[in-house]
Amino acid sequence: MSRTLVTLTAQDLAERLGGVLEHCPPDRVISEVKPLEEAGAGSVSFLANPKYAAKARESAAGLILVEATVDLGDHPVLRVQHPYGAFAQAIGWLHPEPEPAWGAAPVHPTAVLGEGCRLAPSATVGARTVLGKGCVLHPGVHIGEDCALGDGCELFSGAVLYRRTRLGNRVAIHANSVVGSDGYGYVLMEGRHAKIPQVGWVEVGDDVEIGACVCIDRGVLGPTRIGEGTKIDNQVQVGHNVQVGKHCLLVSQTGISGSTRLGDYVTLAGKVGVVGHIEIGSRSVVGGNSVVAKSLPEGSFVTGFPARPHREWTEAQAALNRLPRFMKQLRKG
Repeated sequence: MSRTLVTLTAQDLAERLGGVLEHCPPDRVISEVKPLEEAGAGSVSFLANPKYAAKARESAAGLILVEATVDLGDHPVLRVQHPYGAFAQAIGWLHPEPEPAWGAAPVHPTAVLGEGCRLAPSATVGARTVLGKGCVLHPGVHIGEDCALGDGCELFSGAVLYRRTRLGNRVAIHANSVVGSDGYGYVLMEGRHAKIPQVGWVEVGDDVEIGACVCIDRGVLGPTRIGEGTKIDNQVQVGHNVQVGKHCLLVSQTGISGSTRLGDYVTLAGKVGVVGHIEIGSRSVVGGNSVVAKSLPEGSFVTGFPARPHREWTEAQAALNRLPRFMKQLRKG
């Protein structure tokens, strides 16, 4: 997947961010922003939470954004007032949004269409996008730049794939769903919510079906993933960097916050809410209208708000229903 290559020296970043370099050559070339565990010599990363200090010391990052008081030994650091905000700015500089490459025709001349593809006249396909064999695009479908679709995919009217989205084979996306839109990421700086650029992408496995009016956000840096065979109902929201396992069922009006991981064969019933940065073990079931606020082990069956083991929740509800009668008896003495 191509992107506009931008490089800055460590000194460039220091000047732009008003920071102080330590243990880093000023002319070190930085070309990307990466998480601590994925960063290399040409990467800049950040440390905003002290609990990740050990991970930062093990990182191979060419430069790490830190606060003035953080001690990472002889690691190359750039000391700034607000590492998380500086990280957001660095993403914008090093991973700029590409300019749309609109052509006169709805299919860009650099796009590649496999044998037997059928496109409605109003469907559009962006630059360098590749469609596998037998794909069907209904009216109003838009596929952005640098996307890749496997064989036998079908996108219904109004479906949109943002840039760099990758679909496996036999993926169906129903009307007005959006895959690869910006994740919901902001950092509070000087009294304003500054946007954290979302420069990742979405990967969808084979035989996935996505209902109508679904939104799946791309990752901040890496991918949001939907595993093979997963079925997503209408009006579901999947946040940035969420990892959904294989053969999961996500039912209508469910919302999954960023960076949460679902194992395989997980069922989230209607109107389930899931907080971010937790894990739900394989073959777990979450009942309708529940809110999952902490990680769940494999094979869990939970309901309620906050979600708890189903039997515990039903017992609590039964006790709650008996409470008015109990209070009446208590008043009578």
